[in-house]
Amino acid sequence: MRICSIASGSSGNCIYVGSDNTHVIIDAGISGKRIEEGLNRIGLTTSDLSALLITHEHSDHIASVGVLSRKYGIPMYATKGTIKGIMQQKCLGTVDETLFNEISADNPFEIEDLHVRPIEISHDALEPVAYRIEHENRSVGVCTDLGVYTDKIIEGFSGVDALLIEANHDVRMLQVGRYPYVLKQRILSDRGHLSNENCGRLLCKLLHDDMRSIMLGHLSAENNLAELAYEAVRLEITMDESKYKPTDFDIKVANRSEPSQAVAI
Repeated sequence: MRICSIASGSSGNCIYVGSDNTHVIIDAGISGKRIEEGLNRIGLTTSDLSALLITHEHSDHIASVGVLSRKYGIPMYATKGTIKGIMQQKCLGTVDETLFNEISADNPFEIEDLHVRPIEISHDALEPVAYRIEHENRSVGVCTDLGVYTDKIIEGFSGVDALLIEANHDVRMLQVGRYPYVLKQRILSDRGHLSNENCGRLLCKLLHDDMRSIMLGHLSAENNLAELAYEAVRLEITMDESKYKPTDFDIKVANRSEPSQAVAI
């Protein structure tokens, strides 16, 4: 099983997860060309994809949904609310609605040899979810675009071998930055995004002896720096009462615009 961040950030998101036989992407918020280039780096093409899993209908997660549906006819999985939100967006061009498979939070489903569990998250979208994907005895989680974490999220991602988790903003950078007040309040709200510190606090609740890989993702281009996110998360682990130290884990920051190295689980 492998996970690779093709792009992860406020300007576009696309995460690959797959087994030897089944390949999916979570979100398509960058161009079809960039998705193809990212897949090529790990020896795949867009035609190899079995499915597109969509977290929610914001543009940085669905920008090329129309292109992928028209050119490749890839089956798409999304909640009823997300499908509604996508179909209301004219900028995507024609989207083949028959390609959608309606899902709901906490109702797992299968895509060939992958077991997929959508997990409810708190974000200002119609019906957003995160995803846990399992193959045989391995599991990965992709958890971004949430303003607050809950016991359900902690339970949902408990025991994963690899995790891409949101570290969206540095609170101080956001507060003194150029964003309008209303947007700042939205980002800081329970339906916004996780700060670096809250990312670290959630991560502390998910660490376990066998966790193989941690990627910090969905960093804001305006209100964060990779170094800040990395050090803030490491500090939270250091200060936590658990037995773990930051050096116990492989922690990396997913690039906003360049593919990461694929992580084999």
